[in-house]
Amino acid sequence: MNFSRPDADVFVPAGGDAATVLARVTHLCVAAHQDDIEIMAHAGICDCLDAPARQAFGGVVVTDGAGAPRVGPYASHTDVQMRAVRREEQRRAATLGGYAVQLQLAHPSAEVKAPGHPGVGGDLGKIFAACTPDVVYLHNPADKHDTHIAVFLRCLEALRALPVARRPRRVLGCEVWRDLDWLPDEDKIALDSGRRPELAAALLRVFDSQLSGGKRYDLATLGRRAANATFHTAHATDRMAGITWAMDLTPLVTAPAPDVTAFTLAFVERLRTEVAVRLGAAGPSN
Repeated sequence: MNFSRPDADVFVPAGGDAATVLARVTHLCVAAHQDDIEIMAHAGICDCLDAPARQAFGGVVVTDGAGAPRVGPYASHTDVQMRAVRREEQRRAATLGGYAVQLQLAHPSAEVKAPGHPGVGGDLGKIFAACTPDVVYLHNPADKHDTHIAVFLRCLEALRALPVARRPRRVLGCEVWRDLDWLPDEDKIALDSGRRPELAAALLRVFDSQLSGGKRYDLATLGRRAANATFHTAHATDRMAGITWAMDLTPLVTAPAPDVTAFTLAFVERLRTEVAVRLGAAGPSN
């Protein structure tokens, strides 16, 4: 497979033709940065490992990773060196997690943030046209990282450009740079991320450039999953050892599709209503 940037990386851990392998992917995660996939979509990785004859996981990283903070052993790395390190880390994660294919498109964040950039849109369009996944994991539209939001919007544009019959059956927006615990319970989708805990920890530890560089995403991610599972409900024991929260974005790829901003703010309004009702039910304040 050929993409718009010469430094794009196409990696098939088990070998074989990338286009052929991509065509059988059932769970596809498209993320902004190296290690976002492992934070967002551990449940999908586990689903595919649990049923390898029927399901296959594919990962896509859109940006080049050059903007990562760096201290310690990576403090003197140039952007070029950092891109190479992060590309190799993502390859190792794909091998460890049994991904069918790992694509790294190597776009600078500025390109991704530019609406209508032909390279970004063309690359994503090519990927979505080459597979028919049952579920697509994306960043959620309430995330607070600008590059995550840009990747989400570019993916949405590419998905909406597909014929309706070719669009994925389910699209989920996952938490990374804003927890989704604030969603009303009826809007939450619980992704079972408590499975294969040793693999979960190992996948996050692969990204040493981030951990040694001053960001303990491994501890934070596993802690958030455990906290989500425990604080999900006050009156029942935990059903899962770890949860990643997601919101259902499938309506955004239907036809006609709702406005993205209005769709997202409706979740906020439902939270507002829930808070008001609960305060009202508890009686007046003094």
